[in-house]
Amino acid sequence: MGRRILITGASVAGNVAAGVLGRHGFDVTVLERAEEFRDGGQNIDVRGVGREVLRKMGLEQAALDQGTGEKGTVWVKEDGQEAARFATDEMEGDGPTAEMEILRGDLARLLYDAARDYAHYRFGDRIASIDERSDGAHVTLAGGETEKFDAVIVAEGVGSSTRDLIFPGENDPRWMDMTIAYFTIPRHPDDDRMWRWYNAPGKRSVSLRPDRHGTSRAMLCLAQASDGEQDWDVERQKQFLRDRFADAGWETPRILQALDDSDDFYFDVLRQVRMPRWSKESVALTGDAAWCATPLAGAGATLAVTGAYVLAQELARDASISQAFAAYEQQMRPMVEKAQGIPKLVPRLMHPESRIGIRLLHDVLGIASLGPVRSFAAKLVGAPSEEVDLSRYAAPPVRKRR
Repeated sequence: MGRRILITGASVAGNVAAGVLGRHGFDVTVLERAEEFRDGGQNIDVRGVGREVLRKMGLEQAALDQGTGEKGTVWVKEDGQEAARFATDEMEGDGPTAEMEILRGDLARLLYDAARDYAHYRFGDRIASIDERSDGAHVTLAGGETEKFDAVIVAEGVGSSTRDLIFPGENDPRWMDMTIAYFTIPRHPDDDRMWRWYNAPGKRSVSLRPDRHGTSRAMLCLAQASDGEQDWDVERQKQFLRDRFADAGWETPRILQALDDSDDFYFDVLRQVRMPRWSKESVALTGDAAWCATPLAGAGATLAVTGAYVLAQELARDASISQAFAAYEQQMRPMVEKAQGIPKLVPRLMHPESRIGIRLLHDVLGIASLGPVRSFAAKLVGAPSEEVDLSRYAAPPVRKRR
């Protein structure tokens, strides 16, 4: 197998693959359509086998050190009083808040800094076409250049254009009937180190989470089927949120007021990526481009880190590209399918229509937060029970950097 690899996407999965392959001696190029590295993003967690990957890469402690400092999750009533509390130190890191909570941009930056001396990064470009030939993938970039690579890894997001270019019509998305928006707002003196979750009638929720940058991370959720909102322009999406959350209560007025000044606004209607295959000839998908499970699964970062690591390690085992891709998919499919198995009923249960439904949700959560049942409740939101055995892979060697 040749040693020249192209990776498209310089976020979590792409940087893991770049770092591992580069340390194994591959000639790695990472392509990112953004003009510069993107630090934005909201809170994510890494659990179970994902943490094991970071440990093998020598980055686990650094990721913990750069964590958000979130101490647990609290469901609050409209007056701010607690309805249920799940503190991390009482849940052994397996509750809604994991021990390793970190901003997407901070984790991606950590992985990028670890990989950049082992790979060539090109920002402001993308794949325009790929011509598969017997000697490898001849890739034409948007800038007009054509280069040959032995393998291409697509490590982009849920809406990956490269995936749709190479695997046209193969994604069968599973829509989760949930609209979600993330953005950063100024920190208020009353903002603590907990993830505060508030339910409003009309299948709405409002959340505030801490970070380590002196700001707070806001999240607005609405449990409803998509009407194409994900394709609207940003101003129309923001106005949609203003209209739908105007009477929500709690901290919502402050959050909506900060919406206008937000420079990291993200809006989407959640859907899973369901692909019948993750590879084709010399091209493989990984991360959200291959299997986005949505934030509802609570496993996106863990899957991204683990999948990219497994793919890179299989390519480094001196097998053929087709054998490496097949082994990668065999290893990852059970874990992905488990994470994607979350019922569509779950977001509806967590977003009641009426005040009576919200009171019932608070009662159930209050019981679940009690000592005798807390450990059982923690297992329901912990890491996916299907995990990859990493013992077959040696830790990536430490090589002299470029």
